[in-house]
Parts: sequence; structure tokens; C-alpha cells
Amino acid sequence: MKQKIPYITLIIAGAALLFASCNKLTENPSSVIIADQFYKTQSDAVSAVNAAYSSLNSDPAGDFPLYGRQLNLLTENGSDNQIYSPSNTNPDVRALGTETYISANSRVQKVWQQLYYGINRANIAIDKIPAIQADTVVLNRLVREAKFLRGLLYFNLVRLYGAVPLILHDPTSIQLKDLQQPRTPVDSVYLQIVADLKDATSLPKTYSGSDKGRATSGAAHALLAKVYVTRQQWQPALTELNQVINGGYGYSLFTNYRDVFQKPTKNGVEHIFSAQFESNLGAANSVQNLSQSFSSFNPGTLPIDIPADQNLVKLFSTSDTRRAVTFYSEVYNAATGKTVVYSNAYTPYFNKFVDYSLTPLTTQSQSGINYPVIRYADILLLYAEVRNEIDGAPLTEAYNAIDQVRNRAQIGGLTKGLSQAAFRDSVFLERRKEFIQEGHRWFDLVRRGGTYLVDALHTLPAKSAASDKNKLYPIPLIELQQNPKLTQNPGY
Repeated sequence: MKQKIPYITLIIAGAALLFASCNKLTENPSSVIIADQFYKTQSDAVSAVNAAYSSLNSDPAGDFPLYGRQLNLLTENGSDNQIYSPSNTNPDVRALGTETYISANSRVQKVWQQLYYGINRANIAIDKIPAIQADTVVLNRLVREAKFLRGLLYFNLVRLYGAVPLILHDPTSIQLKDLQQPRTPVDSVYLQIVADLKDATSLPKTYSGSDKGRATSGAAHALLAKVYVTRQQWQPALTELNQVINGGYGYSLFTNYRDVFQKPTKNGVEHIFSAQFESNLGAANSVQNLSQSFSSFNPGTLPIDIPADQNLVKLFSTSDTRRAVTFYSEVYNAATGKTVVYSNAYTPYFNKFVDYSLTPLTTQSQSGINYPVIRYADILLLYAEVRNEIDGAPLTEAYNAIDQVRNRAQIGGLTKGLSQAAFRDSVFLERRKEFIQEGHRWFDLVRRGGTYLVDALHTLPAKSAASDKNKLYPIPLIELQQNPKLTQNPGY
């Protein structure tokens, strides 16, 4: 069983170790690095920010990574795109697939912990790096990268859990009362997210060599646009989207949709920001668990998660090139020279994150497929949505944006003359097809408001328990027990 460590316990443990080292020792130990010895050089600054990056693709307790498994359990398995695998005996994963999860759910707790763990690493970098005597241009860039990461992680937190404690500095006290923080209003959390991302817009436009994959100014503008769209602040969103599209970044769609999910094309023209796997950005990545259906070539092998029902596949026309990239029902086994056809009740399986460059194909723990947090197709579809909202109806600019995505999929442009409501529905349908398994669906359903989430979930018999409370996840029980200043979300 995976070890479960509450976020506040991680803080207390770290503070306790620091306290012990300060009060029991009169000399610096020669075999370990303590905080006072670190954060002295430019190399230390780089390592501090790399540690924040590594919170995206690894876990301090050796659990599944945030991007690559955990976040998808809430945003895909918790949506109408997926249910749990029949072979999955974990009751907490099964509860996410049936909308019956409670505040003690280990996966809901783990995502909270991983987000705050990354935030704490970013906070340390932001606090410590300015005092280092080194190249100020490099140091300022590193602080802005850390702010981008903090903004991204808080954006996930506030969307998943609502009001959350806004912690902007590494704790300096080991006293429990000093570590306990109340929930910060949602508006205040968003103000901090916007402030961090605006600072990050001064990052470089591009990187070269081993620095490819780090946060850029384009990524900051793109994430700001997503924040504003989520808040339905259409005009600021349009400003940021125009900056991404017309700011000289060179972003574009891959001609071939498959190239979004190929190792040789990682960090390419469509990738605005991705969680790096097999990267040099900190700790070694955990298993890329979105491709683990290749545990064997035996027909009948079940993937970790399966399409909610066959209707998900039926969303795609036969000419839609995204269909074959998103799902598979057969695969070539080089060891036998035969194609294995999967014909059980649970096929097709999810295909996007399978690394076909691996030999043998079953070694998916070494997957080098990045997780695209933001890509250019997202920007185009957001632009179409925002123009439709601002203009009161879909005009030429909105159609042009959505049609770029549709034409790449070889399904042709959208029918002209739609009403504002019909065009809005078309955009969200296109988003669903474009981003299956990429962690967007639950967020999209929630931000539409009204009954969209519940209605979508109720189309699946397994999710009949869904209600309005599922528009937020519960504050983890262990956090409530450790911190009496926290309150629970309604319905839990």
C-alpha cells in the first residue's frame, strides 16, 4: 500500500528536522546539506526551481505522479469520459468513477498533498533565490518560473476544492497553531494566481538545449487566458489569447494530430507547456500510468481506466483522425510478429500516452510521452469560445479558430450560421473530443455552471449518484483533523 502523508505532516516533519539541527548541533554537519548551507550559488537556485518542476512528474512518497495519473483520476475518471477499470480493486478509485467519494478518499487527499507539496517547493525558491549572489538575470528568470508553477498549482487547487489556504512562504515555525491556516476566499486566491502569472509573462519566449520544456512567457499568457476564461472575464481573456496567437511565439498545430503524443516531437510547435517525462527537470519521473494498459499482449488485459461507454468513441466520425490516436483495439506484437486484437467488452482502450518508441512495448514505465498541460489547440478553442461570448454570436474569427482544429482532424469546418448557444455547445463538444484523457473535461463541465456537470454524469448509469456537491471535491478528512480552522465543502 502506498504511504499516505498529510500535507501538514510534511511541513511539521521538515520543520522538526530543522529545529533539531539548530538546537542539538553546534557545528554544520559535513556529510549533509542543511538550509543555511544551501541557496548560495546559481546552481543551487536552478536546483530549487527544478525541484518545483519535479512535483509535476513525481511524488515524494513514490506514489503516482500528479500529471500522468493522479490529476486524471479527478478530472477524467470523475467526469463523463471515464469510469474505473473492472480490474481495479481500489475502493477509492472506484468511488471516483461512481461519484460516491467521501472526504476520506485517498486519491482526493493525494492530489491536495501533491499540489501543496509543489507550492511549498515554489515558495522556497521564490523566498530564497533573491538573496543569492549570482547573475541577476538568471535569478530573476528562475523566480518567475517558480511563480508560474505556483500559479498553475493554485489554479488546480482552487478549481478542484474551492477556497483553500493561501500559503506563500515556507513555514518557519514548528508550532502546530502557526501551521494551521483557514481557507482563503476564492477571489483572493485568484488574485494571487493572476499576480504570479503576470510576473511570469516576463519569462523568455523560448529556450534551447536542455532547458526546453521550462515555463515561457507564452505559457504564462496562455495560463492567464485559461484563468480569465474560467472566471468568465472575457475581455482580459481575449487580450491574453491575442498575445499567445499574435505575440511572435511561433505556436501552431501539428499537421498530424498524432505528433502531439509522440516522443520525437515533444516540446514542439503545439506544446505551450508540458509536464516533462524522462526529463532533466529534477527528480526521475514516476511511472507514466496513463499508458499502463500494455501490461501484457494477452487479449482481455484490462487498462487502468476505460471509456465510460462506447458512446465516447461514437462521438468521433469515421473520418476523424483523432479517433485512432485516442483509442486502440489492436496492437502489433513485434515479439511474435502478430497483431493482437482486443475484443472484450471493455475495448477500445486509451491510446494517447502509449510510447510506441519503446522496445518492448510493454515497458511503459519508461514512457517518454510528455503530458501536455497547455497546447495550441486549447488556445484556438478558447479563442473561439471567447469571441462568441464577446460578440454575442459566432463571427468569422470564432469560426476560423474552431475550424483550424476541425480541419486538422479532417472533419471539415463547422456549419455556419449557428446561434450563440449552438456555437457554444459545438466548442465544448470539440474540446471534449480534442482533449480526452488530458485532464480538461471535469473542469469544462464545472465552469459552464448550471446543471451541465450533473446532467453529463447522469447520462452514465454508473454515475447516477452525482449531485451539485460534485462541482467541488471535498476537503480531505485528514486535513480537517489536523487543522480545525478548515471547513468542509457543502454536501460532504
